[in-house]
Amino acid sequence: MPILRTASLDAIVIGSGLNGLAAAITLARAGRSVRVYEAQSTIGGSARSFPLTLPGFTHDWGAAVLSLALGSPFFRSIPLDKFGMELLHPRAPLAHPLDDGTAVVLEQSIAATVDVFSKHDAKSWSDLFTPFVNNADELFNALLGPIGLKSPLLMARFGFHAVQPSQQFANRHFKSEQARALFAGAAAHSLLALDQPATTGYALALIIGAHKYGWPVARGGTQSVVNALSAYLKTLGGEIITNTPINSLRELPDSRAVLCDVTPSQLLKIAGKDLPAFYASRLKGYRYGPGVFKMDWALNSPVPWRAAECVRAGTVHIGGSLEEIALSEREIVDGKHAEKPYVIVVQPSLIDDSRAPKSQHTLWAYCHVPRGSTFDMRERMENQIERFAPGFRDCIIGRSTLAPADLELGNANIIGGDIAGGSGDLMQIYARPVASLDPYATAMEGVYLCSSSTPPGIGVHGMCGFHAAQSALGHSLKR
Repeated sequence: MPILRTASLDAIVIGSGLNGLAAAITLARAGRSVRVYEAQSTIGGSARSFPLTLPGFTHDWGAAVLSLALGSPFFRSIPLDKFGMELLHPRAPLAHPLDDGTAVVLEQSIAATVDVFSKHDAKSWSDLFTPFVNNADELFNALLGPIGLKSPLLMARFGFHAVQPSQQFANRHFKSEQARALFAGAAAHSLLALDQPATTGYALALIIGAHKYGWPVARGGTQSVVNALSAYLKTLGGEIITNTPINSLRELPDSRAVLCDVTPSQLLKIAGKDLPAFYASRLKGYRYGPGVFKMDWALNSPVPWRAAECVRAGTVHIGGSLEEIALSEREIVDGKHAEKPYVIVVQPSLIDDSRAPKSQHTLWAYCHVPRGSTFDMRERMENQIERFAPGFRDCIIGRSTLAPADLELGNANIIGGDIAGGSGDLMQIYARPVASLDPYATAMEGVYLCSSSTPPGIGVHGMCGFHAAQSALGHSLKR
């Protein structure tokens, strides 16, 4: 589709992922004219839903669980329920099966979670999480907010724990396999080895969010969230143009600001020689993280978990003990493929009957692999699920696989399968894409980054786009 060269716009957004749409909505709410360009035929980036396996089965192509959405100041500020978004909560956010046939469950209630722990671990878990859960709105406003000193005492308490390696933290705080495994499974969302600093922060944020807000899914698929954002944007006067890849910033019509929901390597390409050399050299030093190998299944029945508790959970972490999860994640960082990978499993059709035909189900999962991997992880992933759900393979009537290259083809931001938009290690959590007081502003006048390659990084929260829009409103779009 040719670029529309109409009257000058206030702002153009490249990319219709959650952060791109969040940026566009924030600008439109401030009274600025906005147009969004999307390369794909369907908006949403990684937040799209398709019948990947069989007709009648709806699968989330990327994001499935909205673990940070209800803690996001951006999402809390917009009336998406009026535009068709409905969030559904499982009876429990998370289950973690163990080899003895039991499962430890992360309940929304702290008391219910620790009820099965030893006395020591029950007290340790409660003492750790209760103060943060009681102040969760304030905490997430700070964690997902702009870089600064918001809620300094609360953030200091959180940061003291967060910077520690999760493997050592869990071993020091908890004595039982159950508590250690539950904590490790949350920490492994970081796509980092669990002996690396700052991995405790990922576990804390996800568990606090689960206790306070739950881990919901969207009825009809995550696409419904994107559709609601799009509908809301249009009521504010915003436009979205699909099937229009942007290969150069010079292709764009006139505007006062351009916000790019892309990663640093893409900005280097589309900005070309217009990007000042000193800034380009810094972007070239940006580090991407491991990739993922994703699978979806159409099932003729629910997963036959050995531990009945898993049927109550929307998300199931497959990986066994802390030691096993730590080993698998260390292997990935070292460029290997885990024989027993840590697998994140989501079973949305247990709580959303629109996802599959009656009495049938969908299942969503991914494991971590080295970035750019071409290794087929299907058998290893299914072996891991079968380990805790004997007879799982007998339930499969359709499957879809998305290797790192497939994911990047479907969303150019997923470089080599890296769904996080870049490594989220201690050196790059906030210094992304470069160390700067305003990481959203590039060295090009009027050009901003608004992807998860900027703070606060990965997650369904929209705050990268929100903060980039605020930066643009304070500079290029200031009235």
